Amino acid sequence: MVIIPDKMRAIIKEKPERGAKLAVVNVPKALGPRDVLVKIYATSICGTDLHIYLWNKWAQEHIKPPQTMGHEFSGEVVAVGKEVSMVQVGDFVSSETHIPCGKCKQCRTGNMHVCQHLKILGVDMDGAFAEYIRVPEVVLWKNDPSVEHIWASVQEPLGNAVHTIFVEDVAGKNVLVTGAGPIGLLGIEVLKTAGVAKLIVSEINSYRRNLAKKIGADVVVNPSQESLIDVVKRETNGDGVDVLIEMSGNKKALTDGLASLTPGGRASLLGVYNDDDVKINLNDLVIFKAIRIYGITGRKMFDTWYKVGALLKNKKLDLSNVITHVLDFENFEEGFRLMEEGKCGKIVLKL
Repeated sequence: MVIIPDKMRAIIKEKPERGAKLAVVNVPKALGPRDVLVKIYATSICGTDLHIYLWNKWAQEHIKPPQTMGHEFSGEVVAVGKEVSMVQVGDFVSSETHIPCGKCKQCRTGNMHVCQHLKILGVDMDGAFAEYIRVPEVVLWKNDPSVEHIWASVQEPLGNAVHTIFVEDVAGKNVLVTGAGPIGLLGIEVLKTAGVAKLIVSEINSYRRNLAKKIGADVVVNPSQESLIDVVKRETNGDGVDVLIEMSGNKKALTDGLASLTPGGRASLLGVYNDDDVKINLNDLVIFKAIRIYGITGRKMFDTWYKVGALLKNKKLDLSNVITHVLDFENFEEGFRLMEEGKCGKIVLKL
């Protein structure tokens, strides 16, 4: 019999200001009929968590303190509601962070990830920076026992990369990734498995440029020192790349990335832009070039998870260079400092 304590440690956004606090809070024991309680093994820091920590404009508009932060995790099922049937106590799980209503048109047509009434862990409800988390069974993913706890905790952002990349085929194509933050770095690792012809990465941060090269990018560009468009033209015999994977959320990266695409090419946009008013020349960059643009949010539920799970189970990915820091849960402040300074890849907190 699993003994569940009454109290737990959690990293909470206590006040509407910069920072976070390690606190002792109640374990969420009151389970609905389809709820599951998970004891967390590892939880990773996302860019969204950094926004909340810094208390930027987006966080101020979406977060209502006090609230437990975090949404990426792996752990063990320790209690289930009376109607739960997909998992059982003892299962090793991770979780989709998009919680769908199950009733709207999108949910009923295979598009739960863009549910009209979507809620997000750690944003609309208490999240995963804690020793225990309560989630509905519909979002849980059973991990293969062979997958490391640390690696299993980053499947949500890894799924972002997989969905962004494989919305169309990339085999044999020249690919440009703009932005080598944690998800961009995961994307580079994924692209190595996909048989791309040439992989070009654009990143202004020197730490992450070095990581991109170490992970396997063929060409790494510092767009603040040389023209990305010129480099792409030179590396592709003047044709431009076939695929743009935009991970940065930077307006110039978007513009230069689209300009670097060959006519008839494809762009997948995952980066989120701080400026709501992003202006591009639609005529020259998109319409007259017949560019296909995909807006990417989250992962396909659960098509993407099957792909990610298979890649990890069959050891097709090596995340050891992408996950640059594994910190004790209490050292979360160091993790946020590294994230803010850009001196890291993916950061995982272990419990």
